[in-house]
Amino acid sequence: MAVTLREQPGFAAEDDVPIPYMARTRAYYTAIGYTEPYRWAHHIGAPFHPLRKPLAQARVALVTTAAPFDPAKGDQGPGAPYNGEAKFYQVYDGDTARPHDLRISHIAYDRIHTTAEDSNCWFPLPQLKRLAAAGRIGEVAPRFFGAPTNRSHRVTLETDAPEILSRCRGDRVDAVVLVPNCPVCHQTVSLVARQLEANGIATVVMGCAKDIVEHAAVPRFLFSDFPLGNSAGRPHDPDSQALTLELALRLLESTPGPQTTMQSPLRWRDDPSWKRDYNNVDAMSREELARRRREFDAQKQRARAVRDGVT
Repeated sequence: MAVTLREQPGFAAEDDVPIPYMARTRAYYTAIGYTEPYRWAHHIGAPFHPLRKPLAQARVALVTTAAPFDPAKGDQGPGAPYNGEAKFYQVYDGDTARPHDLRISHIAYDRIHTTAEDSNCWFPLPQLKRLAAAGRIGEVAPRFFGAPTNRSHRVTLETDAPEILSRCRGDRVDAVVLVPNCPVCHQTVSLVARQLEANGIATVVMGCAKDIVEHAAVPRFLFSDFPLGNSAGRPHDPDSQALTLELALRLLESTPGPQTTMQSPLRWRDDPSWKRDYNNVDAMSREELARRRREFDAQKQRARAVRDGVT
């Protein structure tokens, strides 16, 4: 009897594809009452600048969208709900010689399948420092940089990206690793990467939202098919985190041209059905959607108060 393609060993499940975050996000906000669709940044080409020196001689910087923990700003612990008060609206930097407590409670990471317990999943500074000590990279830049998660393309392009470029130049950076968390984070770091690359600094984005990063068009992208919030590897899995960063560094060394995507071979789990859950409005009741709208509106008001207080 003939064997169909579906019956052949190894044929992937229908869920075993990258999550369509742009489509899911559009459907979700429509369902809770926001009818004007968000326009994601879209380019058909990307700037590209080869690494100017061997990676073992290069100064590498880190760009994150995570926020410094502030105990005065409410719950920011593992699994905390969205917290608009914990957002930041201006580029910040931190001394890479010191330890830092950065959290992602303020952004829409995947709260169903991960709990944000291990900051090494989104802030690979310890891994970078380990590689510098081993001679894999020349050195870690003296500062890392925080990129505000901004829905406005204009603000990112005209304010935040130029500021990060200026600080990278001040630190004589050769290459930058950018690590996003939420959907808009992925767009933010993509726009920052484009600006850095256009000005002579090689970049690589490590992320989990393939459609958003490729829509924006970046020079180099390491895609990990993990829940949002795990762009730098699995939680409490140093081997996974080390491999993820190593793959990103190989992209910096070997990418022949722009818009190169490498997919990590690591899997979150063998059963890909977890991908059905992220902002899946078909699985939400009318009451659940109404509750989410109320909570989102309340958080927007809190975040607006924070933003107005720093501008």
